Amino acid sequence: MNRFSSRLGRLDQHFLASRLRGAKRYDRIAGYFNSSLLELVGESLESMSGKVRVICNSDLDPLDVKTAKAAKDALWRSWCASEPEERLTEAPAQARLRRLYEFLRSGKLEVRVLPDTVFGLVHGKAGVIELENGTCTAFMGSANESRRAWVMNYELVWEDPSDEAVRWVQTEFDALWNAPQAVPLCDAVIQDFERLSKRTVIHTIDDWTVNPDPGAAIIETPVYRRETGLWAHQKYFVKTVMDAHLGVTKKARFILADQVGLGKTIQLGMSAELIALHGDQPILVICPKTVMSQWQAELNDLLNVPTAIWTGLCWQDENGIEYPKGNLRNCPRRIGIISSGLVTRGAETTTELLKLKYDLVILDEAHRARRGNLGIGRDAEQADANNLLKFMYQIAEQSRSVLLATATPVQMRPIEAWDLLDVLSRGDESVLGNYFSPWRKSEKALDVIMTQSVKTPDDDELWAWTSNPLPPSTEARDFSVLRQRLGIDDSTVVASGGLFGNLRQPDIDRLRRLWSALIKEHNPFIRRIVRRTRKQLEAQIDPETHEPLLQPIRVKLHGEEDPIILPHYLKNAYELAEEFSRTLAQRMRSAGFLKTLLLRRVGSSMHAGLLTAEKILATWTDMPQQVEAEQPEAFEDTEDDDDNDVIPTSKTLTLEERVLLEQFREELAQFEHLDPKPQIVLNYLQVKGWLEYGCMIFSQYRDSIEWLRDFLTKQLPEETIGLYSGPQSSGIMKNEIWTPCTREDLKQKVRTGELRLLLGTDAASEGLNLQRLARLINLDLPWNPTRLEQRKGRIQRIGQIHDTIEILNLRYKDSVEDRVHQLLSSRFADIHNLFGQLPDVLESAWIDVAIGEIEEAKRIIDAPLPHHPFLERYSSVESVDWESTSTVLSDTVKRKKLQNGW
Repeated sequence: MNRFSSRLGRLDQHFLASRLRGAKRYDRIAGYFNSSLLELVGESLESMSGKVRVICNSDLDPLDVKTAKAAKDALWRSWCASEPEERLTEAPAQARLRRLYEFLRSGKLEVRVLPDTVFGLVHGKAGVIELENGTCTAFMGSANESRRAWVMNYELVWEDPSDEAVRWVQTEFDALWNAPQAVPLCDAVIQDFERLSKRTVIHTIDDWTVNPDPGAAIIETPVYRRETGLWAHQKYFVKTVMDAHLGVTKKARFILADQVGLGKTIQLGMSAELIALHGDQPILVICPKTVMSQWQAELNDLLNVPTAIWTGLCWQDENGIEYPKGNLRNCPRRIGIISSGLVTRGAETTTELLKLKYDLVILDEAHRARRGNLGIGRDAEQADANNLLKFMYQIAEQSRSVLLATATPVQMRPIEAWDLLDVLSRGDESVLGNYFSPWRKSEKALDVIMTQSVKTPDDDELWAWTSNPLPPSTEARDFSVLRQRLGIDDSTVVASGGLFGNLRQPDIDRLRRLWSALIKEHNPFIRRIVRRTRKQLEAQIDPETHEPLLQPIRVKLHGEEDPIILPHYLKNAYELAEEFSRTLAQRMRSAGFLKTLLLRRVGSSMHAGLLTAEKILATWTDMPQQVEAEQPEAFEDTEDDDDNDVIPTSKTLTLEERVLLEQFREELAQFEHLDPKPQIVLNYLQVKGWLEYGCMIFSQYRDSIEWLRDFLTKQLPEETIGLYSGPQSSGIMKNEIWTPCTREDLKQKVRTGELRLLLGTDAASEGLNLQRLARLINLDLPWNPTRLEQRKGRIQRIGQIHDTIEILNLRYKDSVEDRVHQLLSSRFADIHNLFGQLPDVLESAWIDVAIGEIEEAKRIIDAPLPHHPFLERYSSVESVDWESTSTVLSDTVKRKKLQNGW
């Protein structure tokens, strides 16, 4: 047995180098996996004739290695958590890293990582070396497999070449190496070795704008270094936007119509970041009030992009600091976020926004910008634009680039998609052509592309459709040839009518042949609407990984055929709520939300219904009996429609309404604790084993979800229950003890497996990744169908460790939710297949059912569904490689530029 001490000499020289020189094999049990492992003594390894295998520890959770994809994602996060870019950028370290990368790529070095929960933390560091002469030696000691350990630290090593010692260490190595939970070092980490070995930093914005490579600006953002990077379809959209913004027209005008759950916010946010870095004019984001904070948090947390949101009184930055200047034009950040409700209500302050010029304007939930009161059977051409659509027409003229986002560009009428294109066309003739273009005649344009069987028109009309706007040469070779014949490049977006005379007969014949392809594959709808579905991405195979772009995840539904039967005393209370809502609707001059407030909340839980009645009785005043009833007005989207958790005050009640509400309260005060919903939830969690899989429970209302939390903590006292709600109302409940915590802490606990039961309001239905959970319970069914898709999207995500997720939808029998479900059940599949999800406009059907207008609801539901006015041009996602980008824009420089105000 030989003993070595670094006190007496360098271990790499006295022990390791001499043993590895010409060695045939080196099996090594190392310590923890982080960047120090990457400082292996390359010179010694190069001298070997055989292979090196290293097994080391990591903080991976056992659940992380359930699937190969989940293991790769978890290993990537573990690697990035060690912040290698901060420690491996000096020349000697980069040279070692490059050597290590070459060893791994050649197969001479193989590394596997083992979660420390499998055998415990690996403190035993040992190895077996098969020497050049064929004999073996074993060693163990304190030295980890890093340059620091072998060269700089004080370490002790014992070497024992006996057969018994070699067998013992080899057996231990094999047990760890072959453990089912051992994960090979993934390609993403290995590729990052190469990138870091060549990493250089750009220290000025001017140097970056010379060649504005998106990869240099985003490759070290948190979405890459703390998460799992961008999906292929997300990178493709961002690249498409930047190519257009910097291209011949210098404008990016697109509608992002991806299906719910495919990450629209991150695509738009990254586009905003890159455009903000490249230019100097303001960036404006317009979104519903309920997702303003989500927008700000995602840009800050995932992209490290500072922003400011308009509170209605002042600007508030990403740190919560308020700026006293109460003027919309004084945003303290390059990217400002305002509520679309501000525009919808026609607030005078929004006129200030029209006095500025913008590099980019983004409208989220863009389907809200539409023709007012656009109903089934109404002449769409005669309907007026609502305030949001009018505003977008104006501000698009003020902006270089415009991006609109909606999962449903067509709600019920194809003209809604044309209207969004019309927004994009304001200030950009490349979208729909100039004033004389036939594409600007909505009825005619829609007829052409929806029938797609129109015969070829005469030559003059054919030229008008083709040349105004003339598709760019990149669209197809035929358009490239036409442009060459006419001597015009892509910077000319409209070819004048007089140029037709310059075409030869073969070119005219080409035009005629192009007609069918033009209206089916190259029309403005297809060029400008970027639409991808989960089904498409699941079916497409990545040529590099040979895996689907998205992991296919099946969905199994429960509760569809089994609505909850209410006991008679609770059924009486529900009927009183319906009568109250019908009475209120007869005279209430407001949106459908207020008229159906009580029914929405009692449909969630009897407890929420009781609290609602008590607040209305306490805060609504009595109406004088002689006042004439108000005439109901048409329903239109407002910000209140989204803010379901707010019960309006300072309203009025008639004597009849007050009596009905008091009767309702008296009924529930005795029996609301007998609501069957919580017991059903408990049965699924315990008896059906959903808790073991991890479960998310959603409700629209904080009253309902806190009531369920209090019930479950009494039944499951040892279970840690998370509540994901507002910034001040999120936390953890255990043994009936409430501990506030941040939403970021809750997400981290779900990710690490510490938290397997999470309750949430719809604040958690967007922008939250819960792929560790495999079960979902909807305590109530939101009347806006989009929200069900958003809820499902929290767990039907890439990285989900189960092939099938299960969802329970709860509704009371004969409730509004139950009746609408029966009306829609035969139509759900057709509507979903057409639009990619249920259109928000179907919320009108719920309101009609709630106030007794069943025939009107049927008319909406049974209306003929239009043909999609655009094809899925972007179903094939091209590969975009940013991961190998070694030139990086300094984060300090980026943030300084983005912190500049308007």
